[in-house]
Amino acid sequence: MPRPAIAPPESTVNTACPLDCPDGCSLTVHLRGGRITRIDGGTDNPVTHGYICAKVRRFADRIYGDDRVLHPAIRNGAKGRGRFRRATWEEALDLIARRFRETADAHGAEAILPFCYGGSNGMLTQDFMDAVLFRRLGTSRLLRSVCAAPTGAANMGLYGKMASVVYQDYPDARLILVWGVNPGVSGIHLMPYLKDARDRGATIVVIDPRATSIARQADLYLPVRPGTDVVVALAIHRHLFEGGFADQAFLDAHTTGASALRERAQPWTFERAAAVSGVDADLIRRVADLYARTSPALVKCGWGLERNRNGGSAAAAVLALPAVGGKFGVRGGGYTMSNSASWQLTRPWLKDQEPATRVVNMNHLGRVLTGETDTPVRALFVYNCNPAVTMPDQARVLAGLEREDLFTVVFDQVLTDTALYADVLLPATTFFEHYDYSKAYGPMSLQLGRPVIEPVGESRSNNDVFAELLRRLDLARDDDPADDLDAMLASLAGMPEQIGNELRETWRATPPYDGRPIQFVDVFPLTGDGKVHLCPSHLDEEAPEGLYAFRAEPGTADYPLALISPASDRTISSTLGELSRPAIVLEINPQDALARNIEDGDEVTVFNSQGEVKLKARVTALVRPGTVSTPKGVWRRHTSSGWTSNVLVPDSLSDLGAGACFNDARVNVKKG
Repeated sequence: MPRPAIAPPESTVNTACPLDCPDGCSLTVHLRGGRITRIDGGTDNPVTHGYICAKVRRFADRIYGDDRVLHPAIRNGAKGRGRFRRATWEEALDLIARRFRETADAHGAEAILPFCYGGSNGMLTQDFMDAVLFRRLGTSRLLRSVCAAPTGAANMGLYGKMASVVYQDYPDARLILVWGVNPGVSGIHLMPYLKDARDRGATIVVIDPRATSIARQADLYLPVRPGTDVVVALAIHRHLFEGGFADQAFLDAHTTGASALRERAQPWTFERAAAVSGVDADLIRRVADLYARTSPALVKCGWGLERNRNGGSAAAAVLALPAVGGKFGVRGGGYTMSNSASWQLTRPWLKDQEPATRVVNMNHLGRVLTGETDTPVRALFVYNCNPAVTMPDQARVLAGLEREDLFTVVFDQVLTDTALYADVLLPATTFFEHYDYSKAYGPMSLQLGRPVIEPVGESRSNNDVFAELLRRLDLARDDDPADDLDAMLASLAGMPEQIGNELRETWRATPPYDGRPIQFVDVFPLTGDGKVHLCPSHLDEEAPEGLYAFRAEPGTADYPLALISPASDRTISSTLGELSRPAIVLEINPQDALARNIEDGDEVTVFNSQGEVKLKARVTALVRPGTVSTPKGVWRRHTSSGWTSNVLVPDSLSDLGAGACFNDARVNVKKG
């Protein structure tokens, strides 16, 4: 398949968005003279209805903005100052290859750490030639668990990542629990389906510490304390079991572990769950009874509830509800988590066995870079990620990045906070400048995104750069893809024949089950025995106190407030954080503000033993008492102190999946 010809002076080109959002939007890009003038929604993905979020609509500001990295550069000043001299690609790649060889020879290849996260990347920009390079080199491996690890572990353990209920089937539900997710800013194309469901008589229930836009529209809203979702879910389970609402026939035929779940739910009365979660007992009872008596009933399990020490057990308890309540087998009944595995695609190009080298949890980057490891990291290659502002324990991460003996490569589209610490800075293409796949994980959609403009400046794609490094390190093989186009063709050849042919011919694939599977009619658990494992032994052993255990919150008298950092309508994680935005604020409940003599608009300091962040207060009842909130994806330039909320976040790990515990940050707030 040849690369598309460069567009005529005025034209439109269709492509697809691979950014970290469930929806997988089709895009129509307007061009004049080979330059993007406007980005609109396309129609190739019918679920996204031809409209897109404001984030992607602004993406041309990133492509042509002042922060865009246009050419390779080599540090020419102190780390963190962002001072570089221009370099050629030859000089930059030769330097990287030489330093990698020297590091491997002197300290072993495990002293090299590739650092990336693939949420906003398709199959070509994550785990393609990059994985080939680092496997053959024998570097340390990265456990990418900053997001979706606890929920992913729960979903895999209980159901083997069975295909989920898709957006199109929400209008068939009569009850929808929206738990730990805010589709008003993440996955906006779910919103009209929720409205349609409500217009057709569905009851909408939202469980979230913040009164999000969907919470304010809901019939019932449970303002749960961060970290306590598991006890609310267990109280609903107790009602199902003890009230005679459990579907015993389904449990006997299709599940294991029901008795263990029942035993662990039994202590969680509505009153006890209310005392822990801060949600009124009668409200929990009402939701439990609605769930018991309503069909079709649907649970939309998000990722917000996983960001704490109990996150895996919370996700497991929520996902187990339709099995206990007998909600499967009808359209609009069951659960929605992630449909990322629905296509069952593999990566056959990864022919090399993954080496048995050490695994580094990305949430412990600060520890690893500051010496708390047997094999110190001597070389760091950062791509598809901005760890200076996205990892926990920010102060220790930055201290590690400041090390003069750490050779750091940053390969990115813009001058991120992490890029300021690079020894070598490489310019990366955006998804408008290279091939990639958009695989939605809300609706079932798989599209091939095409380049719509030539690479800006001297930017190159991931596959081009990693292929070059393979050659320079004498690790290349004759059958390796030569460039980005060759990689795309190789990926198509490695897919099931029908999917590969459809992507070649129409740039989109036909989803399985017409994109609307009914759970336990069309799709079944992908566990070894085909059953739902309500208390799988490996998860029970992994959780420190057993699956479904509640570990009390870490708050103290000095730091009584839970700090959360939910997604916003401005960034995708930290992507697009370089663009202008309103001032960052700390949302604080009027009760908590009054106790601290804080008024709306005051300058405040949020602090704990790890650090402090200075920003303005927004006094609002939208956040529950005892909880304060500031947005995810903030860059250091956005606060007057130069720190983000992650300086306050511990690098402790969740009960399942070794995930990040952003919502376990406990802080205090003072005026000034």
